[in-house]
Formats: sequence, structure tokens, C-alpha cells
Amino acid sequence: MFQDKKIIGYHAGTGFVHSLSGASKLLFFILVSVAAMISYDTRLLLVIAILSLSLFRLSGIRLRDVSFVLVFAGVFAILNILMVYLFAPQYGQDIYGSSTVLLDGLGIYNVSLQELFYLFNLCLKYLCTIPLAVIFLMTTHPSQFASSLNQIGIPYKIAYSVSLTLRYIPDLQEEFYLIKMSQEARGLELSSKAKLSQRIKGNLQIIIPLIFSSLERIETIATAMELRRFGKNKKRTWYTYQAFTKLDVLVITLSLAFLLISLGLFFVNHGRFYNPWR
Repeated sequence: MFQDKKIIGYHAGTGFVHSLSGASKLLFFILVSVAAMISYDTRLLLVIAILSLSLFRLSGIRLRDVSFVLVFAGVFAILNILMVYLFAPQYGQDIYGSSTVLLDGLGIYNVSLQELFYLFNLCLKYLCTIPLAVIFLMTTHPSQFASSLNQIGIPYKIAYSVSLTLRYIPDLQEEFYLIKMSQEARGLELSSKAKLSQRIKGNLQIIIPLIFSSLERIETIATAMELRRFGKNKKRTWYTYQAFTKLDVLVITLSLAFLLISLGLFFVNHGRFYNPWR
């Protein structure tokens, strides 16, 4: 009933991405994201963006399952790009050392080819990282996620906390929508038909008590885990532990290659930025 309402969460599958170890997917996501973040080489960013979108398609994730996340990330990206232009409309010209004005504006707010090129690189960074983050969260079981975190050296107490958080998010969403539907059945309009102020006020009346009830649940879970002597030993085993296969090694090697290429481009480009006007 509430499956279509989920914001994000694990979805079982049998594809290529689902078969990978959680640790290899986590390392790939982290290393490739770092490679994309530290470099402004458009050629590398285009390759990573195409790879990310291709993996998203191969993962079999339906767009409607992550539509809220993609819309939210898209709005945030647009706002970020607008803020960058408003506060530094000539930053691209300073970076690339040339100016090709395409459209005259008011004062310093000219539209130059260099500024558009810089903003285009920012867009590519979002295309590089957001699909990878969605793929990892949607194709990795929370228990396997915790196991993968512990497998790469993170203490299992922290890993287990992350696992519990990921497990609890869908339950929290389901409870929110259940309360929301109950309120609408009693005559309180919270859909898109209502005014924005009314929807915000109504949703806050649901969210605030839900947060406090969630804190009580956290205390109950923590007490139950302490009674079961959780955290007594320095190490623990994992039911969902998955050893590395040749495919996992190949994925990790590919992610390391992207990171090394990104670092190598610092010397090729004499900095972080690829300058086609040089």
C-alpha cells in the first residue's frame, strides 16, 4: 500500500549491481565520488557521468521509486548553480583566463562562455554522484551495508547504527503517510489542493510528534540491545557477510583507476581545471 510512497530504501533484485558485495559498491561510490569532486576536468566528469547513468539503468531502479529524491536533488542543484552565478558571475572568466561574452547583462552580470562552462562542470558533478548514491542505497540491504562498513574497517557499533537507521526510515515514512491519510479522512486537507501554508502547518503537526515518538523507540531499541550484551566483544560476525569475488575486485580496481586518473590530471592540467582556452 505504501510501497509507492517510499522516499528511498532497499529494493531486492537479481541484476548485476545487486550481485556485487556491499563493500565493493561502497568503495566504488566513495572513490569515484571523490574523483569527481576533486577534479574539474570535463572529459573525466563526462565519462563518470555516463557510467553513473548507465549503472542506474542497469540496476533496474524505477524512477517513480526515487522521484522525490531526484526532484529534491535537482532543485538543490539548480539553486546551487544560481547562487554560484549570483555571487560570482565572473568566476569562470577568472579561472580560464579569457572572456567570451554571449549576452550582455546589468553591471557584472554578463553571460560568458567560460562561466557557462564552469557551471556545466558543476552540473556534471551532480550527475556523477547522485545516481551512484541512489544505486548504492537502493541495491544494498541494510544488514549488508553494515557488514560492508565493518569490512572496510569502520567499528561494528557505528555500522550497526547506520543499518538500524536505514531499516527505520521506511517504517517512519509508512507511519507518516498513515497518520496523514487518517487526518485527511477526518476532513483535514493536506494534499496539493490545500494552500501551501495549510499543508506546511498540517505536516508539521504530524512530523513533530512523530519525531518525539521516534526518540522513544530509539531508547527502547538501545535498551534491548544492551540487555542482549551488544558491544561486549571487539569483533562480531555478520549473517549477510559476502566475500569478494572477481567481479568485486574488478569494480574496486576500476574505482581506484578513476581516482588515480583524477589525481594524474592535476599534473596534466596544472591544477584542478581543464582549460580548453589555454
